[in-house]
Amino acid sequence: MDSQVLAALGLAIIGGLSNSLGAVFVILNDAPNLKMLGLLQGFAAGLMLSISFLYLAHNAMNSIGFLRGNLWFFAGIIFFALLSYLVPEPELAPSKDVKNNEKSGGTEDITEKHRRQVLYSGIITAIGISLHNFPEGMAVYLGSMKGLRVGLNLALAIALHNIPEGVAVALPVYFATQSKWQALKYVTLSGLAEPLGVIIVAILFPSNLSHEILEGLLGSVGGVMAFLTLHEMLPLAFEYAGPKPVVKAVFCGMAFMSTCLHLLDFFLPEAASF
Repeated sequence: MDSQVLAALGLAIIGGLSNSLGAVFVILNDAPNLKMLGLLQGFAAGLMLSISFLYLAHNAMNSIGFLRGNLWFFAGIIFFALLSYLVPEPELAPSKDVKNNEKSGGTEDITEKHRRQVLYSGIITAIGISLHNFPEGMAVYLGSMKGLRVGLNLALAIALHNIPEGVAVALPVYFATQSKWQALKYVTLSGLAEPLGVIIVAILFPSNLSHEILEGLLGSVGGVMAFLTLHEMLPLAFEYAGPKPVVKAVFCGMAFMSTCLHLLDFFLPEAASF
């Protein structure tokens, strides 16, 4: 296994384990601060939009031409839109039952049947998020093939995006089982789909991809990230924290990512050809 695959696998493992941070956020707090969660989601959306439009799509158009770059970009959008239609991501907002229980301060009046129903919803959420984590691992691998800097920035944006997803899985599981271990276990298992995506795509796409195909695939990753951000992340962030604070968080995320891109280019110029 060459160094590029190992680097991508390590970054994907870190990104996948960031789901577990969401579980920790749940089990250490009786009532998670949903407004803070929404702002974090908005910040992560800014990271992903910056990478998608200002980096991946921009580089693809510069490398293989405006028309071809756009075709690859919109191919990524169409691909992930079809994936979302065929395998819809579960509702990431905490259910009304969980919210109401948090307000009441206990679960003593919840029936065993109700607990099983909530646990089932948590398991279904974990499965759905696992299916959506898989192409994120593919994105990290393709980015790492171009350079460590690209893979690192993709992994950073995806890791922050994964924290709220971990909360979405942990909330119903912890609510139903009252077990911190069970909540952490289901969230961690759902995150392992990300390094699995690296392994599968490393087998399908060997390291001798042509320059045009690699740039085109990265442009498609930009389309995937743009669709994921605008279609799924921002509506959730608006629900948790409100539109105006989230828009500010989005621009903060974009500014942060632009700064990271500049600093990485300055301190790790060799990473582009890793």
